[in-house]
Amino acid sequence: MIAQIQYNSKKLKIDLNQPLDISIPIKDGVSNVNAWYIGPPKIEPEVFEEDVISVENGASVNFNRITFNPHSHGTHTETVGHITKEKYSINKHLKRFFFLAEVITVAPEKQGEDYVISAKQLQFAIGNKKREALVVRTIPNTKHKKTKQYSNSNWTYFEEEAIKLLVKKGIKHLLVDLPSIDREEDGGELKGHNTFWNTKGNIRKDATITEFVYVSNKIKDGKYILNLQIAPFENDASPSKPVLYKILD
Repeated sequence: MIAQIQYNSKKLKIDLNQPLDISIPIKDGVSNVNAWYIGPPKIEPEVFEEDVISVENGASVNFNRITFNPHSHGTHTETVGHITKEKYSINKHLKRFFFLAEVITVAPEKQGEDYVISAKQLQFAIGNKKREALVVRTIPNTKHKKTKQYSNSNWTYFEEEAIKLLVKKGIKHLLVDLPSIDREEDGGELKGHNTFWNTKGNIRKDATITEFVYVSNKIKDGKYILNLQIAPFENDASPSKPVLYKILD
């Protein structure tokens, strides 16, 4: 199924039968990816008056309760409401779902006890390309990212100048394979988040950050069409399913 997309003055073709899913699903148990010092998600049958509502236990249907935190348990997309007193729902502020995206691969730089992504690295990878969305894959890139327990790991983060560069370049949707674009312990400053959403000026309410993606090594760096799918939660963040489509020659 070939779709032709008119993007500004260009016509782009994608194959809708060849989606590249870069999400990490939420699953029951401790093997689920996790961060922010809380327990794993739970997916379990409801219990009514000691009756377990599952087909396995004799019920006519499966009727599961799911307990999770979108910021801790799997791929999620968030708005500026994540860091403001005002409530900005992802369901209300993400109005479009298809974007021209660039996938880049970055080797974080060691800086003291930290690993960081710098503006210089991003400038080298992006150059003068004009994109609405940026997908950042960090290396090493192994499947361990799908199950890693990130709490107390001092993960890689973006320097503030790196985020300033992305804003200057017009990036509205930033997707990363990390639990956060900021340092795990930063005293609550959240410099990257605040800079990306411009919280001290004209807030970028339509901009989003997606964390905990996993970009397979089979996906090459370059230009794609991104379909950023979310669940319709009236919340600052939602589990999400970003899907890339290769642009055909």
